[in-house]
Amino acid sequence: MTDLVTLAELGGPLAAIGGAAYARHAHPAAYWSTVGLPLSVARLVASYSSTMDACGLTVEPSRWRALAVRAATRREIRPVPPRRGVIRPNSTGLRVRLRLAPGQEPADVAASAERLRHAWGVHAVYVRDVKPGVVELRLVGYDVLRKVRMPRRVDGGLLRVPVALREDATAFVRDYRAVPHELVLGATLSGKSMYLRHLVAGLAAQPVALVGIDCKRGVELAPFAPRLSALATDPDEAAELLPVLVKEMEDRYDLIKARQGITPGTPDEEITSDVWGLPESERPVPIVLFVDEVAELFLVATRKDEERRDEMVTQLIRLAQLGRAAGIYLEVCGQRFGAELGKGATMLRAQLTGRVCHRVNDEASAKMALGDIAPEAVDAACSIAPELPGLAVVGDTSGGWSRIRTPYLSLADAAATCRESAHLAPDVPALTPFRPYVPPVPVKASGTATVPRPVTE
Repeated sequence: MTDLVTLAELGGPLAAIGGAAYARHAHPAAYWSTVGLPLSVARLVASYSSTMDACGLTVEPSRWRALAVRAATRREIRPVPPRRGVIRPNSTGLRVRLRLAPGQEPADVAASAERLRHAWGVHAVYVRDVKPGVVELRLVGYDVLRKVRMPRRVDGGLLRVPVALREDATAFVRDYRAVPHELVLGATLSGKSMYLRHLVAGLAAQPVALVGIDCKRGVELAPFAPRLSALATDPDEAAELLPVLVKEMEDRYDLIKARQGITPGTPDEEITSDVWGLPESERPVPIVLFVDEVAELFLVATRKDEERRDEMVTQLIRLAQLGRAAGIYLEVCGQRFGAELGKGATMLRAQLTGRVCHRVNDEASAKMALGDIAPEAVDAACSIAPELPGLAVVGDTSGGWSRIRTPYLSLADAAATCRESAHLAPDVPALTPFRPYVPPVPVKASGTATVPRPVTE
């Protein structure tokens, strides 16, 4: 009997420890909500002052505060840490705001993020500047990129698509109004196609014209044909489609120019330099151009192909330079992109503000994507493991970068979304000749047949 009691006393805690270890590995979100969150909050509250002091984030108290403490308590005067706000827990971590002490700056806190991570037992700590004198610490409890779960609430809107999850557990939203053009690179099976599917499926439900150039005979974009306004599946068709887009862009500029008949009494809200300033009744629909395997547009075999290539590259550059004001946006995708593709490659890249680099086969491609805007992100892109498809490094011309991962979306689900929203495809007369053929959906026969009856007089 004594042995059974001893076994029960030891088995219970051991089973609990084993269950917690299993949950931490197999179900990190559940482990964080039940075990990790209370422990991290307790560590943060109990060791806040000492941790800030050890990280060098404290300052000497003011003279009046030192006199008040000495007069009231007669205890030792200690350095003052940043004032801590309310701790706000969530399903992936917790957030807390700090009011910086005089003489501190957000960079001081960001430099100590790794120390804070170890002190409070979390996966990562990120620092965000809220307003002068206030920063927000976002503590992430576990690796959210291992199994992607998108946030339930994401601010959407026209030309805004939540496409991936950032490493700080926030959604990465592809905003075409803020970043009009983007370059997406990735080797085979790196997740580049998944990223493209999310963009197409997200834009399918919006009043946007989708145009595709897929030189792989359309195998990537053809499943989305019901929602596409135009599709080119080889370089010859692309050479015919691009001039039409350029002409459409020029016509939109003429429309804007006609609206700019500015008189002394014209209200400020009626003066515009892009399509978004036009009245809604006159505003043309936005156009998003997806170019898959952009290298196929650069490759040439004969002198005739070289002339065609130069024309297409020139038109792409014109669309990238002038398309934003006309409501035309570019999403350029490829496995490889470098200066050796030929004349115009570097100039085209310079117009693509957004950069997304999945796993690539060579360092030169990573440098071409990120080297000119965030050199330190090149090493992060080159270290992406093959067993993590969808993981990418995203950056922009501001110099900032972060890791993201796209959740799984099957081709069948993305194609079904495009079929269901086919009626939303806007009518752009210039693109009608390039509208892809969509075979009719066969109607299933009913299980019972009606036997005709003769008509009697």
